Amino acid sequence: MLDVADLVTAYGKIEALKGVSLRVESGRITCLLGPNGAGKTTLMMTIAGILQPRRGTVRLDGQELTGLTPARIVAQGVALVPENRLVFPQMSVHENLLAGAYQRRGRGEIASDVERMYARFPRLQERRAQLAGTLSGGEQQMLAVARALMSRPRVLLMDEPSLGLAPLVVAEIFRIVGELNRDGTTIFLVEQNAHMALQVAHHFYLMEQGRVTFSGTPGELAEDEVVQRAYLGARRAAG
Repeated sequence: MLDVADLVTAYGKIEALKGVSLRVESGRITCLLGPNGAGKTTLMMTIAGILQPRRGTVRLDGQELTGLTPARIVAQGVALVPENRLVFPQMSVHENLLAGAYQRRGRGEIASDVERMYARFPRLQERRAQLAGTLSGGEQQMLAVARALMSRPRVLLMDEPSLGLAPLVVAEIFRIVGELNRDGTTIFLVEQNAHMALQVAHHFYLMEQGRVTFSGTPGELAEDEVVQRAYLGARRAAG
């Protein structure tokens, strides 16, 4: 279980996170919704150790992650698939995958995991020698996910995996998200496509202006009028 408590992260004098608390249950998909500028990416970067909070804690199964370096947090079992993919463009697909396992020992296990990634993402196998920067957006997203999985995370953080992708590719990405979860991966997902997230997530949070303003099940989310208007494009009939 990933437990975030009273997290405050700031850029200078501006607080982007204003006491955020939430919980990502083991074996489940938890989705964070919110408008641009709400603090979602800041939260992901704080959990991953890229940003340090002014206050609050992040714990994984009771173990403190706050204050650790990003490399130590990966070693503890938390891997981030960042917004806009951020693959290593001048490295091949294969080299990107190996980079995801840079902290691991055991060439045999690493080689076996690379083959598992190719089995899960056949298009990456077809392009194993191709420079990552020349892949399509969807292929880069798959590579970013596969690279993160090479660290064998207990929790996979995914920041806007559908951003900028065509609808058919988005459907494929969410199919992969559901498949990863069924195989046992705990996922914390930041996403603006609420319709797609409703198909896979077990619990939802809504963040607005650096604060969590909603926590509930998919059913409760779908019934919330504010969420309906802002994220589902629906309005209840008058009267």
